[in-house]
Amino acid sequence: MKRLHVHLAVEDLAASVRFYSALFASEPTVSKPDYAKWMLDDPRVNFAISQRGAEPGLDHLGIQVESEAELAEMHARLESAAMPVDAQPGTACCYARSDKYWTVDPQGIAWESYHTLSAIPTFGEPHRTPSTEAVSEAAVCCGSSRAEQAGRPVKSSSSCC
Repeated sequence: MKRLHVHLAVEDLAASVRFYSALFASEPTVSKPDYAKWMLDDPRVNFAISQRGAEPGLDHLGIQVESEAELAEMHARLESAAMPVDAQPGTACCYARSDKYWTVDPQGIAWESYHTLSAIPTFGEPHRTPSTEAVSEAAVCCGSSRAEQAGRPVKSSSSCC
């Protein structure tokens, strides 16, 4: 089953955690000094916030899946949308290791489709591929840099999922 993912960059993490905990009637599932996440079933959403220097507001949207088969289905859907897609197998981001696909919609909003493989103790790690040099931690895992690499303008100053 798929779950909508929403990630916001926030100015004040503590105030935002208080607000969203009251709104969702639930404490965060994951709580770190720079990040919090609620895995809600009603509504079925993975709602994350982070305070990592990005401009406050919508960071990116996504679809979280529960299996490799669902991820393959989402990849096919993204490909059929005729926008550039950036694959990131085994990436470390937002205190998790995940297989991901990134794209942007026609408005320049970054979208990810991903399957979480495991939890990790750090926000992320530099990523190297044979064709690129190391990129910054924020650029590794999240929306704006993914969209920029895909050659599209972005309406997000990304931090991570």
